[in-house]
Amino acid sequence: MELGGTLISSLEYPGKVSLVIFTGGCNLRCPYCHNPEMISGGKEVSQEEIEAQIVKERDFIDAVVITGGEPLLQFDEVEKLLEFSKNLGLLTKLDTNGGFPVRLSKVIKLLDYVALDIKAPFDDYYEIIGSNIGAKVKNSMELCADSKVYLECRTTYVPGLLNEKDMNEIAQSLDCDLYTIQQFRNRTVLDKNLHNTPNPSRDELFTIAKRLKPIFRNLNVKTAEFGEEMV
Repeated sequence: MELGGTLISSLEYPGKVSLVIFTGGCNLRCPYCHNPEMISGGKEVSQEEIEAQIVKERDFIDAVVITGGEPLLQFDEVEKLLEFSKNLGLLTKLDTNGGFPVRLSKVIKLLDYVALDIKAPFDDYYEIIGSNIGAKVKNSMELCADSKVYLECRTTYVPGLLNEKDMNEIAQSLDCDLYTIQQFRNRTVLDKNLHNTPNPSRDELFTIAKRLKPIFRNLNVKTAEFGEEMV
């Protein structure tokens, strides 16, 4: 399995301590990607090594989170890790860009939580990120919404790529348990031109969030300065 690294976190699975597994490789090239070093792959690590680490941390964690990159590129390995984790009695969470709804459908029974990136209005994916996967992302969202999994949809607000009209269109199209608006950070990005794009302020994100609040039961804003805050 191609791996970008692991860490123990109290943030990646809300209210739980988790082992976070970063898979290498991604099918997208989002200009604002904050993990560009993992796009092309990662270090080759055996399934047994990763399982051994889960066992080692078992007494200190509540959950296993698989993120990326895009985890579902390595479907067979991810499925085995989810099965292994569930058999140990651990909660499971998958972070995905939604580009592989068929693969997602095959592991959803092994998941407790899905965090789904919504990068643009579904019809505008190509314009915003250069990949026309909006219909697949919508399919992934609907699949999760029809299941027992807890679904968080999340959008990184990048000034110049998205505007408030886009955010409203996105919000109107979502069916999820939680929507999170994430702060764009220009420090580490794939497209170097975005280094000149200002980071939106907490107040700017809250202004957008408060306008969207009537649409959602649960709505969060996530910034580097203050972490996740409920609106």
